[in-house]
Amino acid sequence: MEILITNDDGYKAKGIHALAGIMRKFGHITAIAPKKHQSGMGMAVDLGLKQTAYRDLGVEDDVHWSYLDGTPASCVKMGLFLPFRDRKPDWVVCGINHGSNATTGSCYSGTLGAAQEAALNGIPAIGVSLDSGSPDADFSAVEALFPDILRRLMDSLPQRKGIYYNVNFPNRPLEEIRGVRVATQGHGHWEKEFTAWNPDHFLSQGISAELLGRSTEIRLEEGEELYMMTGTYVDEDNVEDADHHLLAKGYVTIVAHNLYTTDFQEVERLRGMGMESIF
Repeated sequence: MEILITNDDGYKAKGIHALAGIMRKFGHITAIAPKKHQSGMGMAVDLGLKQTAYRDLGVEDDVHWSYLDGTPASCVKMGLFLPFRDRKPDWVVCGINHGSNATTGSCYSGTLGAAQEAALNGIPAIGVSLDSGSPDADFSAVEALFPDILRRLMDSLPQRKGIYYNVNFPNRPLEEIRGVRVATQGHGHWEKEFTAWNPDHFLSQGISAELLGRSTEIRLEEGEELYMMTGTYVDEDNVEDADHHLLAKGYVTIVAHNLYTTDFQEVERLRGMGMESIF
């Protein structure tokens, strides 16, 4: 089996190296990951005249590593352009993300954006995340449980197009995880999302500007002010099977997403109200 892996935390992140170790059990692994941190990029790609640097890093522990100075979705595109030019990988697996991608965070996730790019190309895809933003997060529970989750998905692939999977692990020791639950995407949004720039906010979590691939030298033009995104999450969902609620209770959650977002019920409502008879 040929498997392409990527992430949005960058090729040096602990999570993707833990994922590489897991995926070697399933076949031949090709890793193309961003050169720098790319969280929140969603399905963005590097278009136009933007110069995009690629580097082949060679083989380490039977995994062929390379990086692209671009977005996670661009990494998947590069995979289909270079190593998989003449054939598609059997799977694209994205992660292990440092931080939850549950609820509407999945809309922004670069990890899941890469999975969407794979689904767009007809390739089975899955994103896996751990609910810890620590650069030195403990992925042992993911290493123990994710292989069986992936095997079951591999053994029963859907026929419909556009499906990709979002798996989130609670930040708990293996013995404290309560089980696996198939969930729905939770609802909610962030408010008051900007605050004045304060690097200590990230340093307290062990995250430096260098780790994020950003310069510590900040030069402002006249009149500019520095902000950063934090925000307060407003929960709009009391549904029992919402992924973020189950995750908080200690369950591993699996949500099936679809790249194609047409709301068919609303399409029929618009037709029924005579929208097509205007002209």
